Amino acid sequence: MSRLGDAMDLEDLATRTLELAEMADRLAARGDAQDAARETEELLCMVRQWNNRAEVRVRRLGDVWRAAEELDNDPYSKAAKERLEQELAAYRDEVKP
Repeated sequence: MSRLGDAMDLEDLATRTLELAEMADRLAARGDAQDAARETEELLCMVRQWNNRAEVRVRRLGDVWRAAEELDNDPYSKAAKERLEQELAAYRDEVKP
């Protein structure tokens, strides 16, 4: 298993929230690393927020993406074009302010 200190990108950190939380706790317990503990906790919060927001958007866009891929596979299909139009309309209804 790789070490948290070797994490290179957000994708890697996004799958290691438990390790981030444990690291924040270990740093806070030291007494001389409060600043690093606080920033680790802030990063953990950011990663969790991003994950939540991304999950919502993925669910909202999934049908649009599938319809677009269907049309990509058969660009002359009237049914595929109509399905994409329907999915786009449903998506736009959902995201209206």
